[in-house]
Amino acid sequence: MKRKRVSVLLAILFVSLLQLAEAQQPGKVHRIGYLTTARAGRASPNAEAWRQGLRDLGYIEGQNIAIEYRSSEGNVDRLPGLAAELVRLKVDIIFAAGGEAGRRTKNATSTIPIIFVGTPDPIASGLVTSLARPGGNVTGFSNGAPGLYGKRLEFLKETVPKLARVGVLWNPAYPSGLVLKETRTAGQELGVQVQSLEVRSPNDIDSAFAAANKAQAGALLVAQQAPINTDPKRIVELAAKRRLPAIYADTDWINASGLMSYGPSMPDLHRRAAIYVDKILKGTKPADLPVEQPIKFELMINLKTAKALGLTIPPGVLMRAERVIK
Repeated sequence: MKRKRVSVLLAILFVSLLQLAEAQQPGKVHRIGYLTTARAGRASPNAEAWRQGLRDLGYIEGQNIAIEYRSSEGNVDRLPGLAAELVRLKVDIIFAAGGEAGRRTKNATSTIPIIFVGTPDPIASGLVTSLARPGGNVTGFSNGAPGLYGKRLEFLKETVPKLARVGVLWNPAYPSGLVLKETRTAGQELGVQVQSLEVRSPNDIDSAFAAANKAQAGALLVAQQAPINTDPKRIVELAAKRRLPAIYADTDWINASGLMSYGPSMPDLHRRAAIYVDKILKGTKPADLPVEQPIKFELMINLKTAKALGLTIPPGVLMRAERVIK
């Protein structure tokens, strides 16, 4: 009897230890590629918002996910090589921060799921065939909205009431021509002439500012397009040097001492993108996840820059700002 009891106890102990060992075994560590043109890379507020979104869903970097960060440091020509590198690493998902990163990543793989954030017109850019049914291995979050450029011009006109001519810094190489079209439509309603300042490469930036100065532009509207948005500090410094009030697209420009910005909250879009990462890791196909639109918009103002430019921001504009730097 004693031997029987000992045998039963040993068997129970063995099974218990086996179950405990299985419970303590770590689950699969998912590998995620993160590709961006931002110079700040993983240290950017947008990247942190994305990681926070993942943490909220139970994903902890270094525990159940490993993130391979790659940044082109503002040079879009480096993106294809970096995208190919992530493909060779056989990551489970590639998160592309920015329209250029999304396009170059799509060219690098047709099998690895891709989630993009920050493309005004995903269809015209060739990322997806439909917003409702993206098709293929790509889906994500657009940062475009009807009338967005017109709204920016409205804020600029309210801030500079005597504004008669505005220069639009944009890249015509982008498939969508909404930047100039929307701004010109709004300009006609506001009595503001719109001057096209084309920037196809970093070498065009200085000449674009020289053209704005020659045409006596009273302010700038800056599009969120590469190569313009890859070096916010340079653009902001040139605007300050020529004493040109300018409106930009998001927080990065304000952090670089830009005067004001209006557009979708990029941290909010990045946090929401974490939900798509979770869904895809759990088996949902990108083709079945619709491209989502921005739902949160922010006006931000830098009063330090306004003071340096000799501008007084009207109370009506200040009241609508989500963030004011004093």
